[in-house]
Amino acid sequence: MRKILLIVPAVIGLSACGNNSRNTPTDTPQSDCVEVLCFHSAKRCATCIAIENGVKEVIETDFAAQVAAGEVRFRMIDIAKSENEALADKYEVAWSSLLLNRWRDGRETVTDLTKFAFANVRTNPKKFKAELRAEIQRQIDE
Repeated sequence: MRKILLIVPAVIGLSACGNNSRNTPTDTPQSDCVEVLCFHSAKRCATCIAIENGVKEVIETDFAAQVAAGEVRFRMIDIAKSENEALADKYEVAWSSLLLNRWRDGRETVTDLTKFAFANVRTNPKKFKAELRAEIQRQIDE
């Protein structure tokens, strides 16, 4: 019984900040674009919040014109909400994840940046922002 009481909090803690996402293209945006999708659950750790803040900073600072033109889209998705269940299922997201989706001619290419984000956003935020910026730009240019 004591083992169960110790395991349950550990499982909950690990599921709050992990990754389990894959590519599964379905819905197509009306135009070619790069989507930046930040999935999170209702309870968020400091790293999850730092990812959101870092992504917002890069999008708002470096890609404002592309956002205005519809070339870049940014969405925060709370997977705990029932209206986001289909999207979480589409990408097989069970907890916090950072995905970049490049849409071209109705085809989707998904780049999973979750492990990179969790490894760098708090320990090396400059690297996180620089590489995120470079990856978004690379996908715009392709």
